Amino acid sequence: MTLIEALSYVAALLTTASFVPQALLTLRTRNVAGVSLGMYAAFSGGVALWGVYGLLTRQWAIVAANGVTLALALVILVTKLRVEHRQRRHGGRAATPPPGQNL
Repeated sequence: MTLIEALSYVAALLTTASFVPQALLTLRTRNVAGVSLGMYAAFSGGVALWGVYGLLTRQWAIVAANGVTLALALVILVTKLRVEHRQRRHGGRAATPPPGQNL
């Protein structure tokens, strides 16, 4: 592995790992008030396209990092959509599921 390849894997690890705490916090608390739907939708699309770029150019660090980042971003995005849908169904008030039950 060259220094440039190693650098790409370290960069991929750091940027991907930065999403883990937010995804876990979002899943644990279901607090999506500060999550921008438009931003996460655009970000998820961009990450997916970077993944396709990585596939087409056979840059596996880009493929791996963007695949994991996309999964984490989609967790946050889907949680936001589910929580807001649930809130609309219950007249705008927060509807928290019983402990252990997913939205």
